[in-house]
Amino acid sequence: MIERLEYTLTQPPPCPTNQDHLRSTAAIISRIKVMANLNIAERRLPQDGRIRMRVAGREVDMRVSSVPAMHGESIVMRLLDKESVALDFDVLGFRGPTLEALRRLLSRPQGILLVTGPTGSGKTTTLYAALKTLNRPETKILTVEDPVEYQLEGINQIHVRPQIGLTFATALRSILRQDPDVILVGEMRDLETARIAVQAALTGHKVFSTLHTNDAASSVTRLLDMGVEDYLVRSTVNGVVAQRLVRVLCAHCKRPHEVAERLIESLHLAPLANGAPISLHQPVGCARCDGSGYKGRTGIVEVVEMTERLRRAIVDRSDASAISRVALEEGTVGMRDDGFGKAIAGLTSVEEVDRVIQAG
Repeated sequence: MIERLEYTLTQPPPCPTNQDHLRSTAAIISRIKVMANLNIAERRLPQDGRIRMRVAGREVDMRVSSVPAMHGESIVMRLLDKESVALDFDVLGFRGPTLEALRRLLSRPQGILLVTGPTGSGKTTTLYAALKTLNRPETKILTVEDPVEYQLEGINQIHVRPQIGLTFATALRSILRQDPDVILVGEMRDLETARIAVQAALTGHKVFSTLHTNDAASSVTRLLDMGVEDYLVRSTVNGVVAQRLVRVLCAHCKRPHEVAERLIESLHLAPLANGAPISLHQPVGCARCDGSGYKGRTGIVEVVEMTERLRRAIVDRSDASAISRVALEEGTVGMRDDGFGKAIAGLTSVEEVDRVIQAG
């Protein structure tokens, strides 16, 4: 996945013993704002900026967010190491049936593929990997993003600018006149954008986009709640990918441990092992992983392909739980099962999968 680190710098409340710290914090905040091309005189409104620099020969992109707080400003920087981006489905966590289902969805000549998950779950990276798979000289690909996180060779990428009227909807309406084969919409944020994307899919385009929902089934109900007609959702949405990121166990210090039969039964691990002995690992901590027991991240995913039963459930206005139940009955590998399968394979721990699923 795209490796991101987040650093937060918040100016503390004044206190007689930290005046030197207070002065240095203000100077650091001002310096960061200058580097990110933000207005250092404006301390009352939120601002967003970007810093591009090379560190030790590697290109690093920093997304900077500034918001006013009670005692000053709060600065958060998201660090993106572009050279660590691996646009490969296997590295991103797509394996076995989920990878096969995703490849079938990418081979469809038209329709909408949605990727859903919380902020920072790797949705954009998954879509970039999909674009890389489809990127050929004879295929015209256009994207509308906010912001353009990674520049892809051979693809026309548009950075939206709402302050001058270049929104997702206006950009999408214009690029349909560019005769694209594949369109990526960074996010479906409103009904207008969703309707234009649906019309693009109806007229023979392949459309990718993201939604912020907790699972794949909720994406369908979200479109319906936004106001998209059920018959349009049924006829245009080919599938939905839901994903989370889990930490990968450090290969140098992870330790196998005995698995109680009661745990195997409660988590339904036996069907995921395909008859093989079940072995789980736990984090230990060493110098290579800074004592955390984990190093790197991978995705746990579920890929829902639209079937006739699912399309009927959409028209019947079934709720998310009913749609999810039908998807599992139709052969979808759930996100929890995909995560526990990776735990059995020794990639992560059951506790880490449970933590991420519960948080979602």
